[in-house]
Amino acid sequence: MPVLDETLISVFEEVVRRNPGEAEFHQAVREVLESLGPVVAKHPEYADEAIIRRLCEPERQIIFRVPWTDDAGQVQLNRGFRVEFNSALGPYKGGLRFHPSVYLGIVKFLGFEQIFKNALTGMPIGGAKGGSDFDPKGRSNGEVMRFCQSFMTELYRHLGEYTDVPAGDIGVGGREIGYLFGQYKRITNRYESGVLTGKGLSWGGSQVRTEATGYGTVFFVDEMLRATAESFDGKRVVVSGSGNVAIYAIEKVHQRGGRVVACSDSDGYAVDPEGIDLDLLKEIKNGRRGRMSDYVAQRPGSRYVADGSIWEVPCDIALPCATQNELNGADARSLVRSGCRIVAEGANMPTTPEAIRVLRDAEVSFAPGKAANAGGVATSALEMQQNASRDSWTFEHTEARLADIMRSIHERCLTTADAYGSPGDYVVGANVAGFIRVADAMLALGHV
Repeated sequence: MPVLDETLISVFEEVVRRNPGEAEFHQAVREVLESLGPVVAKHPEYADEAIIRRLCEPERQIIFRVPWTDDAGQVQLNRGFRVEFNSALGPYKGGLRFHPSVYLGIVKFLGFEQIFKNALTGMPIGGAKGGSDFDPKGRSNGEVMRFCQSFMTELYRHLGEYTDVPAGDIGVGGREIGYLFGQYKRITNRYESGVLTGKGLSWGGSQVRTEATGYGTVFFVDEMLRATAESFDGKRVVVSGSGNVAIYAIEKVHQRGGRVVACSDSDGYAVDPEGIDLDLLKEIKNGRRGRMSDYVAQRPGSRYVADGSIWEVPCDIALPCATQNELNGADARSLVRSGCRIVAEGANMPTTPEAIRVLRDAEVSFAPGKAANAGGVATSALEMQQNASRDSWTFEHTEARLADIMRSIHERCLTTADAYGSPGDYVVGANVAGFIRVADAMLALGHV
Protein backbone atom coordinates (compact mmCIF):
# COMPACT_ATOMS: atom_id res chain seq x y z
CA MET A 1 0.00 0.00 0.00
CA PRO A 2 1.40 3.44 -0.92
CA VAL A 3 2.63 5.44 2.06
CA LEU A 4 0.74 8.57 3.03
CA ASP A 5 2.71 11.76 3.55
CA GLU A 6 3.22 12.15 7.30
CA THR A 7 1.25 15.42 7.28
CA LEU A 8 -1.81 13.54 5.98
CA ILE A 9 -1.77 10.44 8.20
CA SER A 10 -3.75 12.16 10.94
CA VAL A 11 -6.30 13.37 8.38
CA PHE A 12 -6.95 9.84 7.17
CA GLU A 13 -7.08 8.47 10.70
CA GLU A 14 -9.67 11.10 11.57
CA VAL A 15 -11.77 10.13 8.54
CA VAL A 16 -11.75 6.46 9.57
CA ARG A 17 -12.58 7.32 13.19
CA ARG A 18 -15.43 9.68 12.31
CA ASN A 19 -16.91 7.40 9.63
CA PRO A 20 -16.71 3.85 11.01
CA GLY A 21 -17.60 0.93 8.77
CA GLU A 22 -17.69 2.98 5.55
CA ALA A 23 -15.03 1.08 3.62
CA GLU A 24 -15.76 2.59 0.20
CA PHE A 25 -15.52 6.12 1.58
CA HIS A 26 -12.22 5.31 3.33
CA GLN A 27 -10.88 3.88 0.05
CA ALA A 28 -11.86 6.96 -1.96
CA VAL A 29 -10.34 9.37 0.57
CA ARG A 30 -7.07 7.47 0.86
CA GLU A 31 -6.69 7.28 -2.94
CA VAL A 32 -6.84 11.08 -3.14
CA LEU A 33 -4.65 11.71 -0.08
CA GLU A 34 -1.90 9.48 -1.52
CA SER A 35 -1.45 12.06 -4.30
CA LEU A 36 -1.40 15.18 -2.16
CA GLY A 37 1.98 14.99 -0.36
CA PRO A 38 3.81 17.16 -2.94
CA VAL A 39 0.88 19.60 -2.98
CA VAL A 40 0.99 20.19 0.78
CA ALA A 41 4.77 20.63 0.61
CA LYS A 42 4.41 23.26 -2.10
CA HIS A 43 1.32 24.95 -0.64
CA PRO A 44 1.47 24.85 3.19
CA GLU A 45 -1.53 27.20 3.32
CA TYR A 46 -3.78 24.24 2.48
CA ALA A 47 -2.73 22.53 5.72
CA ASP A 48 -2.72 25.77 7.73
CA GLU A 49 -6.35 26.44 6.77
CA ALA A 50 -7.41 22.77 7.27
CA ILE A 51 -8.55 22.58 3.65
CA ILE A 52 -8.03 18.82 3.35
CA ARG A 53 -9.76 18.04 6.64
CA ARG A 54 -12.70 20.24 5.63
CA LEU A 55 -12.90 18.58 2.22
CA CYS A 56 -13.25 15.16 3.86
CA GLU A 57 -16.27 16.25 5.92
CA PRO A 58 -19.53 16.78 3.98
CA GLU A 59 -21.16 20.17 4.35
CA ARG A 60 -24.50 18.41 4.87
CA GLN A 61 -25.75 14.82 5.20
CA ILE A 62 -29.46 14.14 4.81
CA ILE A 63 -30.99 10.76 5.72
CA PHE A 64 -34.73 10.16 5.60
CA ARG A 65 -37.32 7.40 5.44
CA VAL A 66 -39.26 6.75 2.24
CA PRO A 67 -42.61 4.99 2.77
CA TRP A 68 -44.55 3.92 -0.33
CA THR A 69 -47.33 1.51 -1.31
CA ASP A 70 -46.77 -1.42 -3.66
CA ASP A 71 -49.29 -2.79 -6.16
CA ALA A 72 -50.65 -5.23 -3.57
CA GLY A 73 -51.51 -2.33 -1.28
CA GLN A 74 -48.74 -3.13 1.18
CA VAL A 75 -46.71 -0.31 2.71
CA GLN A 76 -42.99 -0.63 1.95
CA LEU A 77 -40.18 1.31 3.59
CA ASN A 78 -36.82 2.40 2.22
CA ARG A 79 -34.13 4.83 3.29
CA GLY A 80 -33.17 7.92 1.30
CA PHE A 81 -29.87 9.81 1.28
CA ARG A 82 -28.41 13.05 -0.01
CA VAL A 83 -24.85 13.99 0.89
CA GLU A 84 -24.09 17.59 -0.12
CA PHE A 85 -20.33 17.41 0.05
CA ASN A 86 -18.83 20.65 -1.21
CA SER A 87 -20.23 23.81 -2.81
CA ALA A 88 -17.09 25.93 -3.16
CA LEU A 89 -17.31 25.93 -6.97
CA GLY A 90 -21.07 26.09 -7.43
CA PRO A 91 -24.35 24.40 -6.52
CA TYR A 92 -24.12 20.78 -5.41
CA LYS A 93 -24.20 18.45 -8.42
CA GLY A 94 -24.27 14.66 -8.54
CA GLY A 95 -26.51 11.72 -9.29
CA LEU A 96 -29.09 9.67 -7.42
CA ARG A 97 -28.56 5.89 -7.21
CA PHE A 98 -31.43 3.46 -6.53
CA HIS A 99 -29.96 0.06 -5.68
CA PRO A 100 -30.14 -2.38 -2.72
CA SER A 101 -26.42 -1.85 -2.01
CA VAL A 102 -26.87 1.86 -1.27
CA TYR A 103 -25.99 2.96 2.26
CA LEU A 104 -24.36 6.07 3.68
CA GLY A 105 -20.78 4.90 2.98
CA ILE A 106 -21.52 4.33 -0.72
CA VAL A 107 -23.18 7.74 -1.06
CA LYS A 108 -20.27 9.46 0.71
CA PHE A 109 -17.64 7.77 -1.48
CA LEU A 110 -19.56 8.79 -4.60
CA GLY A 111 -20.03 12.35 -3.34
CA PHE A 112 -16.36 12.70 -2.41
CA GLU A 113 -15.30 11.51 -5.88
CA GLN A 114 -17.83 13.91 -7.41
CA ILE A 115 -16.09 16.94 -5.88
CA PHE A 116 -12.92 16.35 -7.89
CA LYS A 117 -14.64 15.03 -11.00
CA ASN A 118 -16.80 18.15 -11.21
CA ALA A 119 -13.80 20.39 -10.59
CA LEU A 120 -11.90 18.74 -13.44
CA THR A 121 -14.65 19.64 -15.93
CA GLY A 122 -13.92 23.32 -15.39
CA MET A 123 -17.65 23.91 -14.90
CA PRO A 124 -19.07 25.89 -11.93
CA ILE A 125 -20.52 22.92 -10.02
CA GLY A 126 -19.95 21.50 -6.56
CA GLY A 127 -20.02 17.84 -5.48
CA ALA A 128 -22.88 15.77 -4.06
CA LYS A 129 -24.50 12.34 -4.36
CA GLY A 130 -27.68 10.68 -3.18
CA GLY A 131 -29.99 7.75 -3.57
CA SER A 132 -31.86 4.97 -1.83
CA ASP A 133 -31.70 1.25 -1.12
CA PHE A 134 -34.89 0.92 -3.21
CA ASP A 135 -34.54 -1.52 -6.12
CA PRO A 136 -36.55 -0.51 -9.23
CA LYS A 137 -35.71 -3.84 -10.89
CA GLY A 138 -38.88 -5.89 -11.31
CA ARG A 139 -41.15 -3.11 -10.05
CA SER A 140 -44.09 -1.81 -12.05
CA ASN A 141 -44.21 1.74 -13.39
CA GLY A 142 -46.82 2.54 -10.74
CA GLU A 143 -44.61 1.29 -7.92
CA VAL A 144 -41.60 3.22 -9.20
CA MET A 145 -43.74 6.35 -9.53
CA ARG A 146 -45.10 6.10 -5.98
CA PHE A 147 -41.62 5.53 -4.59
CA CYS A 148 -40.18 8.50 -6.51
CA GLN A 149 -43.01 10.75 -5.36
CA SER A 150 -42.44 9.80 -1.71
CA PHE A 151 -38.66 10.24 -2.11
CA MET A 152 -39.05 13.71 -3.60
CA THR A 153 -41.62 14.75 -1.00
CA GLU A 154 -38.74 14.92 1.48
CA LEU A 155 -35.83 15.75 -0.82
CA TYR A 156 -37.44 18.71 -2.61
CA ARG A 157 -36.83 21.09 0.31
CA HIS A 158 -33.06 20.63 -0.13
CA LEU A 159 -32.95 21.21 -3.91
CA GLY A 160 -32.89 24.17 -6.29
CA GLU A 161 -31.05 25.25 -9.43
CA TYR A 162 -28.79 27.46 -7.30
CA THR A 163 -28.60 24.99 -4.38
CA ASP A 164 -28.45 21.32 -5.37
CA VAL A 165 -29.10 19.75 -8.78
CA PRO A 166 -29.34 15.92 -8.84
CA ALA A 167 -29.11 13.73 -11.92
CA GLY A 168 -29.45 9.99 -12.53
CA ASP A 169 -27.11 7.13 -11.70
CA ILE A 170 -27.53 3.36 -11.39
CA GLY A 171 -31.26 2.58 -11.23
CA VAL A 172 -32.29 6.15 -12.05
CA GLY A 173 -32.98 6.79 -15.73
CA GLY A 174 -35.40 8.94 -17.70
CA ARG A 175 -38.47 7.30 -16.17
CA GLU A 176 -37.35 7.97 -12.60
CA ILE A 177 -36.18 11.52 -13.35
CA GLY A 178 -39.59 12.23 -14.88
CA TYR A 179 -41.48 11.05 -11.81
CA LEU A 180 -39.10 12.95 -9.51
CA PHE A 181 -39.40 16.18 -11.49
CA GLY A 182 -43.19 15.86 -11.68
CA GLN A 183 -43.42 15.64 -7.89
CA TYR A 184 -41.00 18.56 -7.44
CA LYS A 185 -43.14 20.67 -9.80
CA ARG A 186 -46.34 19.61 -8.02
CA ILE A 187 -45.03 20.54 -4.55
CA THR A 188 -43.26 23.81 -5.43
CA ASN A 189 -45.61 25.08 -8.16
CA ARG A 190 -42.48 25.99 -10.17
CA TYR A 191 -41.35 24.69 -13.54
CA GLU A 192 -37.72 24.88 -12.48
CA SER A 193 -36.06 22.90 -15.31
CA GLY A 194 -32.58 23.36 -13.91
CA VAL A 195 -33.32 21.51 -10.67
CA LEU A 196 -32.77 18.04 -12.19
CA THR A 197 -30.72 16.87 -15.16
CA GLY A 198 -31.16 13.81 -17.32
CA LYS A 199 -34.65 14.98 -18.28
CA GLY A 200 -36.52 13.90 -21.41
CA LEU A 201 -35.69 15.80 -24.59
CA SER A 202 -39.26 17.08 -24.92
CA TRP A 203 -39.25 18.76 -21.49
CA GLY A 204 -35.86 20.36 -20.96
CA GLY A 205 -33.36 17.54 -21.44
CA SER A 206 -30.07 17.75 -23.31
CA GLN A 207 -28.99 15.91 -26.40
CA VAL A 208 -26.12 13.44 -25.70
CA ARG A 209 -26.97 13.16 -21.97
CA THR A 210 -27.82 9.47 -22.32
CA GLU A 211 -24.62 8.79 -24.24
CA ALA A 212 -22.39 11.21 -22.35
CA THR A 213 -20.54 9.06 -19.81
CA GLY A 214 -19.74 6.28 -22.28
CA TYR A 215 -18.82 8.72 -25.05
CA GLY A 216 -16.73 10.81 -22.65
CA THR A 217 -14.72 7.80 -21.50
CA VAL A 218 -13.85 6.94 -25.08
CA PHE A 219 -13.00 10.58 -25.89
CA PHE A 220 -10.57 10.50 -22.94
CA VAL A 221 -8.97 7.24 -24.13
CA ASP A 222 -8.73 8.75 -27.60
CA GLU A 223 -6.58 11.51 -26.09
CA MET A 224 -4.47 8.95 -24.20
CA LEU A 225 -3.81 7.14 -27.48
CA ARG A 226 -3.11 10.40 -29.31
CA ALA A 227 -0.50 11.30 -26.67
CA THR A 228 1.50 8.26 -27.82
CA ALA A 229 0.79 8.75 -31.54
CA GLU A 230 -1.72 5.88 -31.62
CA SER A 231 -5.43 5.49 -32.37
CA PHE A 232 -8.30 3.05 -31.82
CA ASP A 233 -7.76 1.49 -35.26
CA GLY A 234 -7.52 -2.28 -34.89
CA LYS A 235 -7.53 -2.21 -31.09
CA ARG A 236 -9.33 -5.00 -29.19
CA VAL A 237 -11.42 -3.57 -26.37
CA VAL A 238 -13.21 -5.21 -23.43
CA VAL A 239 -16.06 -3.32 -21.73
CA SER A 240 -17.65 -4.53 -18.50
CA GLY A 241 -21.32 -3.85 -17.95
CA SER A 242 -24.13 -3.46 -20.47
CA GLY A 243 -26.02 -0.45 -19.16
CA ASN A 244 -25.98 3.04 -20.65
CA VAL A 245 -22.31 3.73 -19.91
CA ALA A 246 -21.14 0.45 -21.44
CA ILE A 247 -23.47 0.54 -24.44
CA TYR A 248 -22.43 4.02 -25.51
CA ALA A 249 -18.77 3.36 -24.80
CA ILE A 250 -19.08 0.40 -27.19
CA GLU A 251 -20.82 2.60 -29.75
CA LYS A 252 -18.10 5.26 -29.69
CA VAL A 253 -15.25 2.70 -29.74
CA HIS A 254 -16.72 1.20 -32.91
CA GLN A 255 -17.10 4.67 -34.44
CA ARG A 256 -13.43 5.30 -33.65
CA GLY A 257 -12.28 2.12 -35.39
CA GLY A 258 -11.82 -0.18 -32.39
CA ARG A 259 -13.51 -3.54 -31.84
CA VAL A 260 -15.25 -4.42 -28.57
CA VAL A 261 -14.94 -8.19 -28.19
CA ALA A 262 -16.66 -8.71 -24.81
CA CYS A 263 -19.20 -7.13 -22.47
CA SER A 264 -21.06 -8.34 -19.40
CA ASP A 265 -23.95 -8.13 -16.97
CA SER A 266 -24.33 -9.33 -13.38
CA ASP A 267 -24.89 -12.94 -14.51
CA GLY A 268 -21.91 -13.40 -16.84
CA TYR A 269 -20.26 -12.12 -19.99
CA ALA A 270 -20.39 -12.57 -23.75
CA VAL A 271 -17.33 -12.92 -25.97
CA ASP A 272 -17.85 -11.95 -29.61
CA PRO A 273 -14.61 -12.17 -31.63
CA GLU A 274 -16.18 -10.34 -34.59
CA GLY A 275 -17.16 -7.43 -32.39
CA ILE A 276 -20.28 -6.84 -30.29
CA ASP A 277 -23.39 -6.34 -32.46
CA LEU A 278 -24.51 -3.03 -30.98
CA ASP A 279 -27.99 -3.00 -32.52
CA LEU A 280 -28.71 -6.45 -31.10
CA LEU A 281 -27.27 -5.47 -27.69
CA LYS A 282 -29.42 -2.32 -27.54
CA GLU A 283 -32.53 -4.25 -28.55
CA ILE A 284 -31.95 -6.89 -25.86
CA LYS A 285 -30.88 -4.60 -23.01
CA ASN A 286 -32.96 -1.46 -23.68
CA GLY A 287 -35.88 -2.96 -25.55
CA ARG A 288 -36.49 -6.20 -23.66
CA ARG A 289 -34.39 -5.72 -20.49
CA GLY A 290 -32.82 -9.08 -21.38
CA ARG A 291 -29.51 -10.67 -20.37
CA MET A 292 -26.18 -11.28 -22.10
CA SER A 293 -27.17 -14.95 -22.38
CA ASP A 294 -30.00 -13.78 -24.66
CA TYR A 295 -27.46 -11.94 -26.80
CA VAL A 296 -25.37 -15.08 -27.26
CA ALA A 297 -28.47 -17.13 -28.11
CA GLN A 298 -29.12 -14.78 -31.05
CA ARG A 299 -25.55 -14.05 -32.15
CA PRO A 300 -23.77 -16.85 -34.07
CA GLY A 301 -20.07 -17.11 -33.28
CA SER A 302 -20.33 -15.60 -29.81
CA ARG A 303 -20.05 -17.51 -26.56
CA TYR A 304 -21.37 -17.00 -23.04
CA VAL A 305 -19.37 -17.42 -19.82
CA ALA A 306 -21.43 -17.65 -16.62
CA ASP A 307 -18.48 -17.92 -14.25
CA GLY A 308 -15.07 -16.34 -14.37
CA SER A 309 -13.83 -12.84 -15.07
CA ILE A 310 -14.39 -10.79 -18.22
CA TRP A 311 -10.86 -9.44 -17.69
CA GLU A 312 -9.48 -12.83 -18.76
CA VAL A 313 -10.46 -11.94 -22.34
CA PRO A 314 -7.30 -10.66 -24.14
CA CYS A 315 -7.50 -7.00 -25.10
CA ASP A 316 -5.49 -3.87 -25.81
CA ILE A 317 -7.84 -1.56 -23.88
CA ALA A 318 -10.07 -2.33 -20.88
CA LEU A 319 -13.02 -0.14 -19.88
CA PRO A 320 -14.62 -1.13 -16.54
CA CYS A 321 -18.10 0.40 -16.81
CA ALA A 322 -20.19 -1.57 -14.30
CA THR A 323 -19.76 -0.79 -10.58
CA GLN A 324 -17.26 -0.12 -7.79
CA ASN A 325 -14.40 -2.54 -7.08
CA GLU A 326 -15.26 -4.89 -9.94
CA LEU A 327 -11.66 -5.17 -11.21
CA ASN A 328 -9.38 -6.72 -8.56
CA GLY A 329 -5.68 -7.56 -8.34
CA ALA A 330 -6.03 -10.96 -10.02
CA ASP A 331 -8.00 -9.34 -12.85
CA ALA A 332 -5.32 -6.71 -13.29
CA ARG A 333 -2.63 -9.39 -13.52
CA SER A 334 -4.71 -11.13 -16.22
CA LEU A 335 -4.89 -7.87 -18.18
CA VAL A 336 -1.14 -7.34 -17.88
CA ARG A 337 -0.42 -10.89 -19.09
CA SER A 338 -2.67 -10.43 -22.12
CA GLY A 339 -0.83 -7.26 -23.16
CA CYS A 340 -3.45 -4.66 -22.19
CA ARG A 341 -1.92 -1.18 -22.38
CA ILE A 342 -4.75 1.13 -21.27
CA VAL A 343 -7.39 0.86 -18.53
CA ALA A 344 -9.90 3.70 -18.21
CA GLU A 345 -12.69 3.76 -15.64
CA GLY A 346 -16.15 4.32 -17.08
CA ALA A 347 -17.74 3.55 -13.70
CA ASN A 348 -17.08 5.13 -10.30
CA MET A 349 -14.05 3.52 -8.58
CA PRO A 350 -14.40 0.12 -10.34
CA THR A 351 -10.71 -0.74 -9.80
CA THR A 352 -9.46 -1.87 -6.39
CA PRO A 353 -6.33 -0.29 -4.87
CA GLU A 354 -4.42 -3.54 -5.39
CA ALA A 355 -5.41 -3.63 -9.06
CA ILE A 356 -4.31 -0.02 -9.55
CA ARG A 357 -0.90 -0.86 -8.06
CA VAL A 358 -0.53 -3.88 -10.37
CA LEU A 359 -1.41 -1.79 -13.44
CA ARG A 360 0.86 1.12 -12.54
CA ASP A 361 3.77 -1.20 -11.68
CA ALA A 362 3.37 -2.81 -15.12
CA GLU A 363 3.31 0.67 -16.74
CA VAL A 364 -0.24 0.22 -17.99
CA SER A 365 -1.77 3.66 -18.56
CA PHE A 366 -4.57 3.98 -16.00
CA ALA A 367 -7.23 6.71 -16.10
CA PRO A 368 -9.30 7.08 -12.90
CA GLY A 369 -13.03 7.62 -13.07
CA LYS A 370 -12.90 11.17 -11.76
CA ALA A 371 -11.23 12.05 -15.09
CA ALA A 372 -12.33 9.38 -17.56
CA ASN A 373 -16.03 9.24 -16.68
CA ALA A 374 -16.58 12.96 -16.13
CA GLY A 375 -18.50 13.20 -19.41
CA GLY A 376 -21.83 12.48 -17.72
CA VAL A 377 -21.70 15.33 -15.23
CA ALA A 378 -20.12 17.64 -17.82
CA THR A 379 -23.12 17.14 -20.08
CA SER A 380 -25.44 17.60 -17.11
CA ALA A 381 -23.80 21.00 -16.60
CA LEU A 382 -24.40 21.72 -20.30
CA GLU A 383 -28.06 20.81 -19.72
CA MET A 384 -28.14 23.32 -16.85
CA GLN A 385 -26.74 25.98 -19.21
CA GLN A 386 -29.46 25.29 -21.75
CA ASN A 387 -32.19 25.37 -19.10
CA ALA A 388 -30.90 28.67 -17.69
CA SER A 389 -30.95 30.29 -21.14
CA ARG A 390 -34.18 28.56 -22.28
CA ASP A 391 -32.17 27.15 -25.17
CA SER A 392 -31.75 23.77 -26.88
CA TRP A 393 -28.62 22.63 -28.71
CA THR A 394 -28.21 20.07 -31.47
CA PHE A 395 -26.70 16.64 -30.87
CA GLU A 396 -23.65 17.57 -32.93
CA HIS A 397 -23.02 20.81 -31.05
CA THR A 398 -23.40 19.16 -27.63
CA GLU A 399 -21.17 16.24 -28.58
CA ALA A 400 -18.51 18.66 -29.79
CA ARG A 401 -18.69 20.54 -26.47
CA LEU A 402 -18.33 17.23 -24.61
CA ALA A 403 -15.31 16.23 -26.68
CA ASP A 404 -13.68 19.61 -25.95
CA ILE A 405 -14.27 19.20 -22.20
CA MET A 406 -12.78 15.70 -22.15
CA ARG A 407 -9.79 16.93 -24.15
CA SER A 408 -9.27 19.72 -21.60
CA ILE A 409 -9.51 17.27 -18.68
CA HIS A 410 -6.88 15.05 -20.30
CA GLU A 411 -4.55 17.99 -20.87
CA ARG A 412 -5.11 19.24 -17.30
CA CYS A 413 -4.27 15.81 -15.87
CA LEU A 414 -1.04 15.42 -17.85
CA THR A 415 0.12 18.99 -17.22
CA THR A 416 -0.53 18.74 -13.49
CA ALA A 417 1.10 15.31 -13.14
CA ASP A 418 4.21 16.67 -14.81
CA ALA A 419 4.25 19.78 -12.60
CA TYR A 420 4.12 17.65 -9.44
CA GLY A 421 6.84 15.19 -10.37
CA SER A 422 4.75 12.28 -11.73
CA PRO A 423 4.82 12.63 -15.54
CA GLY A 424 2.22 10.52 -17.31
CA ASP A 425 0.46 9.51 -14.07
CA TYR A 426 -3.25 10.20 -14.64
CA VAL A 427 -4.15 9.34 -11.03
CA VAL A 428 -1.86 12.01 -9.61
CA GLY A 429 -2.84 14.47 -12.32
CA ALA A 430 -6.58 14.06 -11.76
CA ASN A 431 -6.40 14.12 -7.96
CA VAL A 432 -4.10 17.12 -7.73
CA ALA A 433 -5.76 19.20 -10.48
CA GLY A 434 -9.22 18.65 -9.03
CA PHE A 435 -8.06 19.29 -5.48
CA ILE A 436 -6.22 22.54 -6.26
CA ARG A 437 -9.22 24.05 -8.05
CA VAL A 438 -11.54 23.31 -5.11
CA ALA A 439 -8.95 24.21 -2.45
CA ASP A 440 -8.24 27.62 -3.99
CA ALA A 441 -11.98 28.37 -4.08
CA MET A 442 -12.32 27.34 -0.43
CA LEU A 443 -9.44 29.64 0.55
CA ALA A 444 -11.06 32.51 -1.34
CA LEU A 445 -14.41 31.97 0.38
CA GLY A 446 -13.01 31.79 3.93
CA HIS A 447 -13.99 29.36 6.66
CA VAL A 448 -17.33 28.20 5.22
